Amino acid sequence: MMRLRLAALLLAFAPIAAAQAQPGETYIHAGRLLADPASGRVDKEKTIVVSGGRIVAIRDGYQGTGDVVDLRDAFVLPGLIDSHVHILGESGVGQELDSFKKTSADLLVDGLIFARRTLEAGFTTVVDLGADPDAIFALRDGVAAGKIDGPRIIAGGFVGAHGGHGDVHGYRADILKLFQSPYLCSGADDCVRAVRQAVQRGADVIKTASTGGVMSNTAAGLSQQMTDAELSAIVTTAHGLGRQVASHAHAADGINAALRAGVDSIEHGTYLDATSVRLAKASGAYLVPTLLAGDTVMHDAQDPNSWMPPAVRAKALQVGPNMIAGTRRAHEGGMKIAFGTDSGVSKHGINAREFGLLIKAGLTPIEAIRSATVWGAAHNKMSDQIGSLEAGKAADIIAVRGDPLTDVTELERVGFVMKGGKVVKSAAAGQ
Repeated sequence: MMRLRLAALLLAFAPIAAAQAQPGETYIHAGRLLADPASGRVDKEKTIVVSGGRIVAIRDGYQGTGDVVDLRDAFVLPGLIDSHVHILGESGVGQELDSFKKTSADLLVDGLIFARRTLEAGFTTVVDLGADPDAIFALRDGVAAGKIDGPRIIAGGFVGAHGGHGDVHGYRADILKLFQSPYLCSGADDCVRAVRQAVQRGADVIKTASTGGVMSNTAAGLSQQMTDAELSAIVTTAHGLGRQVASHAHAADGINAALRAGVDSIEHGTYLDATSVRLAKASGAYLVPTLLAGDTVMHDAQDPNSWMPPAVRAKALQVGPNMIAGTRRAHEGGMKIAFGTDSGVSKHGINAREFGLLIKAGLTPIEAIRSATVWGAAHNKMSDQIGSLEAGKAADIIAVRGDPLTDVTELERVGFVMKGGKVVKSAAAGQ
C-alpha cells in the first residue's frame, strides 16, 4: 500500500476506516478541505476519490484502501490558476540578446523547465499571453497529451500595433523587419487579418495591447496605442471565432477604449479609474492585476546596476509603485478579479507571492484564493472542469501545512500537487 505524506506533517499511524477499494481509484484523505472556495467552507476528515484523472466522489471520513494519499494533517484545496504568464522565458540580464539568439526549440526546452517549476508551485492551469507560437503550442499540446509534466496551458496569440507594445524596438530597420511578428497590424481591416491568422495558427485566446508597455524598449509612454476601430475589429473578429480577448493596458484612456470595444479582461490596469470600473462591471470584464510583475520591475529598476535599458527602467519606476493602488480601486468598486502574475517578468515558480500583494490591495485571503480558483475558472470559461473540487471535475489538488485562510502566504509553500489525477509533488516521493 502506497502512502504519500508531506514531510513536515508526518505523524504516527492512525486507524483508517476501510471501504471496498475499486480498481484504478486513488483515495485522498484530507484533514481540512476547501472543496468550494466560493462558499469558503472548510470541511474536516474527508476522502476525495479519484479515478481516470477526475474526482468521482467526496466522502465523509477516511475511507478506501490500496492507493491512499495521506493528507490528514494538511489543508487541501483546488489546484491554482494563473491567468497571465509567459512560460518560455524570464526577464533579466541577457534577455534582450536571447530573444535574437534562441530558436523555438531552445525556448521549448526552457519552457519545459519553467512549466515544471510552475506546476510544483501548485499552479495546475496557466494562461500564456504572448510567446513564440511554435514553442508554446508544442508545449501546450505535449502537456495535454500527457507527454510532459506541466500545468494545463491556455495559449494566447498576440495581436498588436506596428510600433506599439509587443513589437521589436531599438534595432536597425532590416533587423526589425526580420524579427517582427506577422500578427502585428495597422488599421481595422489589417487587425481582422491578424486575428484570423493567429487563430488559424492555434491561439486559444487573443491578447492585444491597447496601451504602451513597461517592457518595450521604447520611450513611447503608457497611453492608448491602438485605435478604437482597431480594438473593435480585434474583439469582434476574435469573439466571432470563439476566442476571448485579453488586453494589456496601463493608462486609463487605453483601458477604457479596450473595455468599450468589449474585451474580456484588462491585464495590469495600473491607472484604471471610475469609468473603467463602471465599464467593466457593465460588460463583465475581469481585471488580471499582475502585481508581482509590478513589484519585480520596481525593485529591478531601483537597483543601481539594473539590467534594464533606460526607456524600460523609466517606465518601471513609474508603473511599479502604482499597481497595487489600481487593484485596490478595482476591488473597492466591485470589479471582478482573476489571479495573474505575468510570470516571466518575475521568476517562474514564485507565482504564489501574488497572493500577499493582493492582500495589500484590499482583498481578503478567501477572495485572493477565489481569484486563483473559482474566479479564474469562470474568467477562462472552465468552471465545469477546474476551480473547485467536485465530482466530475479534474483531479487538480494541492495541499499546504497551515491555514491559507488565516495566512495566505502558506500558498507559497505547497507541499503536495496532483494534476489530472497524477501526483507530481509529494514529500514521500522525495520532492
